Amino acid sequence: MNLWFTELYENDSGFAVKIKETLFSGKSEYQKLDILQTEQLGKMMVLDGLVMLTEANEFSYHEMIAHVPLIAHPNPERVLVIGGGDGGTAREVLKHEIVKECVMVEIDELVVEKSKEFFPEIASAFDNPKLNLIIDDGFKYIEDNKNAFDVIIIDSTDPIGPAEPLFSSRFYKNVNECLKTDGIMSAQSESPYLYKKIIKLMYANIKSAFPIVKMYTGFVPFYPTGMWSFAFGSKKYTYQEKPRIEDIDKLENLNYFNRKIYYSAFDLPNFAKDLVK
Repeated sequence: MNLWFTELYENDSGFAVKIKETLFSGKSEYQKLDILQTEQLGKMMVLDGLVMLTEANEFSYHEMIAHVPLIAHPNPERVLVIGGGDGGTAREVLKHEIVKECVMVEIDELVVEKSKEFFPEIASAFDNPKLNLIIDDGFKYIEDNKNAFDVIIIDSTDPIGPAEPLFSSRFYKNVNECLKTDGIMSAQSESPYLYKKIIKLMYANIKSAFPIVKMYTGFVPFYPTGMWSFAFGSKKYTYQEKPRIEDIDKLENLNYFNRKIYYSAFDLPNFAKDLVK
């Protein structure tokens, strides 16, 4: 059989991967979920036609969104993950022994259930007693909790559908208030090559809420262009000020993140610098 899945991008390009079979296809109240078995990349999760992860290289995204803010904070004992229903970000958070509790707020229970079924290694954190999983609206949860977390990680989909409110200035101001006085947040912030308008608006909204805002990047082959950006927002610490660099060596099963990448990820090409001036 010659079956291909294709995700189309905004600039008339796209990503195609050969698939063996569809393992699951269904709809929740919020979105359409497909789990596909690919020829080269293992199982792949697709939400509303957009690739969320592949088994072969999901680590490149999850390690970068989680470890950078956690290493930048001197004492990240309580961490909040908004979204991240596949469990990969929570898995990386809980590699840090210093973390006492990881609260994860995911709006779509179907994503959690099917991640446990089809991606058990990625979803391994759901069995960790330090994880507190809450099925709820992340926007509402953050509004209702003040001065509660050291680090907040916003592992959302693109700014459409249920994730759209997670890119607003009001949301980032609520994130600021949900963090403790020295808190740090990270968020996925799209491809600098393709989504310039989204990035400019997103970083303007984050800057309205945080005194320290930086972009850092990683390379995620199943996302548009492969170059992916992450937003770093901090109430007190720069990424260079008090990082727990030595603790990187204590983290197990790292396939992407290391000491040098922690620093070099903040070195941006000129066109990306211009987007976040």
